[in-house]
Amino acid sequence: MAILFAGVLFVVLASVIVLYGNRAYVRPARFFEQLSGKPEVRKPGEEPGGARAAIRVMEQIGASVPVSKENMTLARRYLIGAGYRSERAVTVYFGIKAALCAAALAGALILVPHLTSRTLFRAALCVAAGAGGYYVPNIVLEGRVAARQRRLRIGLPDALDLMVIAVESGLGIDQAFTSVTRDLRKAHKDVTDEFSLVSLEMRAGTRRIDALRNLAARTGENEVKKLVAVLVQTDRFGTSIAEALRTHADFMRRSRRLAAEERAGKLGVKLVFPIFFFIMPSMGLVVAGPGLLQIIRVLIYPTLHQVR
Repeated sequence: MAILFAGVLFVVLASVIVLYGNRAYVRPARFFEQLSGKPEVRKPGEEPGGARAAIRVMEQIGASVPVSKENMTLARRYLIGAGYRSERAVTVYFGIKAALCAAALAGALILVPHLTSRTLFRAALCVAAGAGGYYVPNIVLEGRVAARQRRLRIGLPDALDLMVIAVESGLGIDQAFTSVTRDLRKAHKDVTDEFSLVSLEMRAGTRRIDALRNLAARTGENEVKKLVAVLVQTDRFGTSIAEALRTHADFMRRSRRLAAEERAGKLGVKLVFPIFFFIMPSMGLVVAGPGLLQIIRVLIYPTLHQVR
């Protein structure tokens, strides 16, 4: 029993350490390598051998999972919003959900009998573990979508500034998208990926308005939707594109500054409960502890000693 819990705890801690090391050290190192002009050379669509095998297994599992067309469409929309545009991304996603559900259920069947002897409670814990393993990928995917939308929101003002420079220098809006894609590839990769798709759609014959609306539908970010609305209205009414982009970029920066000031204003209220429940008791113990020990030593301890 103790060895089993120790093994599970070791696996959990090792997973947390690996994930933290990947986020804190591996990804920043790759980013700085790209900025230094020494990116990692890898062919398009090429993954490491272990990753290819795992993706193939998850794809085979996901192909056997019965999924409705509505769930498939919703999952594809979320995956595109997170940056996964591969044709097999949906199948791999449902394969991961099924595999995690089976792994969590198997772990619960092994661990739960050591925790309780009640049959109903065992069944409830096993069902909860299986459901948790099935829905954890949903939470992870929503977090990745939100993170990508935040990166798009951060990089959009810089992209708009470059678009203003490109348009004022005599380029059209189509060439402006291409110029931004080329110049901001290393600084804001998510923005340039979306702009490159817009450029490819327009080159393939899609109308500019439809390509811009597809951009808003893919990302789901409100700032991108506002930008698309500005560009569509500018294209429809024939007004100055550069002036509209400059005004929108200033509006986005002002909105970001106001949002930061709002978060800073809420900080004092949010710190009340941590201060009251965690910091104040510790400070009270540090300040009043020596005095209380002295009172106990002088007043209470001699009295108890005399009674004895």
